[in-house]
Formats: sequence, C-alpha cells, structure tokens
Amino acid sequence: MTEKTNIELNIEGMTCDSCATHVESALKSVPGVENASVPGWESGRASVETSADVDITTLETAVKEAGYRVAVKSASRHERVAVPIIAKGQDGNHIHLMVIGGGSAGFAAAIKGSELGYKVALVESGTIGGTCVNVGCVPSKALIRAMEQYHLAGESRFKGVNTLPGQLDWSKIIADKDSLVDDLRKAKYSDVLAGYPNVTYIEGHAKLTGGNGVEIDGTPYSPDKIIITTGANPWAPPIPGLAEAGYLTSTSAMELTKLPQSMIVMGANAVGLEQAQIFARAGVSITVVELLERIAPFEDEEISAALVGYLEEEGLQIVTSFQSTQVEKNETGYTLIGTQNGKDIKLNAERLLIATGRRPNTAGMGLEESGVQLGKRGEIIVDETMQTTNPDVYAAGDVTGRDMFVYIAAYAGGLSAENALTGETKAFDADYIPRVTFTDPQIASAGLTEAQAIEKGYSVKVSTLPMEYVPRALAARDTRGLVKLVADANTDKLLGAHILAPESGEMIQTAVMAIRFGITVQELRDTIFPYLTNVEGLKLAILAFEKDVSMLSCCAG
Repeated sequence: MTEKTNIELNIEGMTCDSCATHVESALKSVPGVENASVPGWESGRASVETSADVDITTLETAVKEAGYRVAVKSASRHERVAVPIIAKGQDGNHIHLMVIGGGSAGFAAAIKGSELGYKVALVESGTIGGTCVNVGCVPSKALIRAMEQYHLAGESRFKGVNTLPGQLDWSKIIADKDSLVDDLRKAKYSDVLAGYPNVTYIEGHAKLTGGNGVEIDGTPYSPDKIIITTGANPWAPPIPGLAEAGYLTSTSAMELTKLPQSMIVMGANAVGLEQAQIFARAGVSITVVELLERIAPFEDEEISAALVGYLEEEGLQIVTSFQSTQVEKNETGYTLIGTQNGKDIKLNAERLLIATGRRPNTAGMGLEESGVQLGKRGEIIVDETMQTTNPDVYAAGDVTGRDMFVYIAAYAGGLSAENALTGETKAFDADYIPRVTFTDPQIASAGLTEAQAIEKGYSVKVSTLPMEYVPRALAARDTRGLVKLVADANTDKLLGAHILAPESGEMIQTAVMAIRFGITVQELRDTIFPYLTNVEGLKLAILAFEKDVSMLSCCAG
C-alpha cells in the first residue's frame, strides 16, 4: 500500500468546457499528480490525487499560471490499495460487476451486488459520496435549518412574545456545515465500505472500451456487467455574456464565507427557491428570476401561487416569465438584462446564482462509442429495467436524467444491480414517489396534479383545505399553507397529494402509501389519524371532499 493525498481545490475564472480541460491538464502536468478531475467548469472545483510528497503550493502555481484563481478547500492523506488487473478467467480476481460512480446510486448498486454474493468494483474519480452528501441535500438542508432558526429567533407568531435574532456569524455557519458534510461522508460512505469485503474501491477515471470493457487510467478491466452512476452537475443556459461574466452555482454559493449585499437567483424550482430563501434570511436582498409563468412550475398551481405570497412577505422579489437576453459584469456586480411580457427589464445585484437545472456527467466516458445511447441532454437512455442499448451496461441515478432525487438514485442503483447480475427484469416504478422542496413552508407532493390528472383523461374530484383548519397549525400559531388532494371520481382512488405547510415533508408519506397501493378516499376517511398532528390535515382534507370541516368539532369525522 502507498500513501496518497486527496486535495479539493476551488477554482475561479472557468467559463467553458475548454477552461475545465485546461485546468485539468495543468494539474496533471505537475510531477507526482496521479489523477486530476474537474467535473465541469460550472462546478468551480477540482479533485486531485497526489503522492504524499507533492507540495500543494505547486498545484496552486500550476493553476495560476494557467490563468485561473485557486484556493485549497481540503486535503487528506490515506493509504490506497493497489488493485490488480482483472480480466475474465482470472479466478479470485474476477469482477462480476463494476459500478462507475461513488454516490448514492453507485453505493446502492455495489451493496446490492455484494449482498447477492458477487464481487464488485466501485470506481470514483472525484470525492466519494456523490452530490447529496457533498454539495446537495446535506449541506443545503443544514443551511436551511440554521437560517430557519435564525429567522424564527427574530419573529414570534405568539402574541406578547418579542425576540431579536443574535448576531449572524455566516463563516461559522459555513464551517459547521462543512464539518457535518465531512462527518457524514466518512460515516455513510468511506466507513461503510469496510463492511463489504466483496466490494473493491478504485480511484480513477473510467472509460468504456466496447462490450464489457473498461479502462481506468490506462488499466484494462473486463467485468461481467457495468453500471454507470456518475451523477450530474449544475447547468447554465447559453445567455450571451454569462460564461464570460462567471457566476455562482448551487455548489459554490454554499461555499461563500462572506455574504453579498444582493443576489439574483436564476431558476425558481426546488434548488433555486431553497437557496434564495437561505440567503434572504441571512439578510441578502434577493431577486428570483424564472423563465416560466410561475415559481415551482412543476407543482400544483395553487401551491405555487400560495408560496409566492409567503416568499414576498419575507422580502424576496419574484420575477416570472422573464426571458434573459444578456449578462453584464462590472466592478460593482452583475446586470441581468431581459424582457417580461414584452417589456425590457434590467436587474442589478452583487452576485448572480444560476440554478437552472443539472446535466448528466457522461462526457469523455466513451459511452456512444461503446454502444450506449445518449439523449439530447447527454443523459443515458435506459429501459424500464435500467439497461442501456449496450446489453452489458446499465445506468442509474441522475446520469439517466430522470427523477433526480437521492432516494430514487439509491432505489434505481439497487434495482439495476439485481437485474444486471441475476437476469431479473424488475421494472423501475416511481409514479408515486414523494418530492419535497425545503422552503419554509415546505412543498411536499406525490402523484398527479389536478392538471396532469385531467390531461390523462381522469374524471377528477378535488379537495383543498387551508392549514388554518388544522388544529396543530392553530396551536403552533402557524397556519401558512394548504392541503390539496386529487382523486379519481369513478374509482375513488387517490391520484395525487400536494401540501404546502411547515414540515409538510413529514406529512406526505401517508398519501404516498395510499397512491402506491390504490387505497380509496373512503378507506382513508375510515382510518384513524392522531389528533393535534399536522398529518391530521390529510384526514381533514379527505373529509372536505364531502363536508364543511369548519362545522366539525375536534376529532369528529
């Protein structure tokens, strides 16, 4: 075993794919660097693996000489296990399954393969753990909770209770967030590998070579089956001037140690809304810009409309139907130029955050050359069993471009491993999946919206219940939000549930179970719900299909 150092660098000044390639080449040219990876120029970061005696300042100099700004984010030493060349026919070293990508989908696939008794190789070119623990769910929810507590410290909904928020130490909040990320990465990913001796972890860049062939940094492998789980990265629209100006992504925004005075957030889906509210509650003047007609555009219209009001009450400026035409930058910040309903608009802010979606990480992997079909956005095309157009290759998680949630990635990873290794043909089924946007109040939904149900030809019945009718909300002095249920008028089965409420993510699972297993509205009505809980709002919304709930006593149905 040899001692290695993993180094994470923050890179500023990259504006295109060529910049990322330039930085990666500069780092790889440093003697002692064994691998360097820049996962897209928008990421603003680079991962480097070096021998133990490489001076970090040498890496910084190489990046600066290439024309970019650099700062060390983290560095850690470890012992790397030498992995032998593995080819078919080599007893003891033969790999049954190679999983390329060490995030949620990859770990789920590797663990499932090991549990089924197969030898698995798990390959990762960057930081172990993938998007969720490193730059997605975990850090964002830590910041959301921190700013929620800070916000509530200065605002009490109870009469006669007055409090003032303490001094906000943003740099400490970021440091605490980073510490949590490091701890969870170790506990849920690095340390987990030790419990699966059938899983060999390989650090390096993988490229398919045709059939079931894989090359990792020049070393050939021939696993029986391959699963691609390389995830996705933030994507920015091709707005003139944007690449040249540079911008924050959802990743780099959470690494700011100093708060700006103002910020434009482009994109009003889950990520954009969550980060907009984080910074707004930290005292940043926020303008949210959305191309489509409403925020949270893929949620039920009533949910979107209600959330706008709550965000505007907190001081966020919401601009929808905005067509961006130009980005300019000067010494004071950014100017976003565009039109809204034919009217020219200029928006100014110190920083610009782009949260307009993600694109799969498939470039440079030899996929199409190996018979793996890609879609228009670079996503891997899979069938219902997660198999690609190359029968030896499967794919799971964000790299497929579908249902980009960490829990769906894990589900798909395990499913693809079982199908690949055992010959099963289990189908990916996510029609009922819950989705949560962690604004305050939260959006939680599952199944079809009213508009989607009508479009699919259902005869629908709808119940909408404001949270002001839920006793728990009244007791908490927080009646923001609503519960909306969509049911099939012919079969009485629940088709969709859409909730806007504080902690609505804790309420949605009852509806998920009902949708998945075809439980009827009548069966839900006959089910006992606990009193003085938010989930009782579902029961009341069910009663509201046929009753005026304002005329009911507590617990009466």
